[in-house]
Amino acid sequence: MNVLRLIMPLLVLALIFSLSPACTHTDTVEKGSRIAFFSNRDGNWEIYVMDADGSNQMRLTENDNVDVFPAFSPDGSRIAFESNRDGNFEVYVMDADGSNQMRLTENETDDGYPAFSPEG
Repeated sequence: MNVLRLIMPLLVLALIFSLSPACTHTDTVEKGSRIAFFSNRDGNWEIYVMDADGSNQMRLTENDNVDVFPAFSPDGSRIAFESNRDGNFEVYVMDADGSNQMRLTENETDDGYPAFSPEG
């Protein structure tokens, strides 16, 4: 009985995550003027940006793999994210317009949840 009580909340969260078409993580830059988020609205988890009021939504990544957990650089010029496009999850970075995507890590284990230091 105790095991079921411990596992049930995790199962509920897993179900919510798997059914949710909306973003599950966002990051803002420039005092909230731009928001980076990920969504599976087009059938695959991809990185998007939009203005804080929800306008000017733009998809930045487009591939058959998972791109998630975007994080703006302090100056807003770059976005770090995690992707499994090369096998396991690695950290990538791209310009804020989606160009110049490149892998930063290469490990046998997953790397994820990227963040920039406050100094960039």
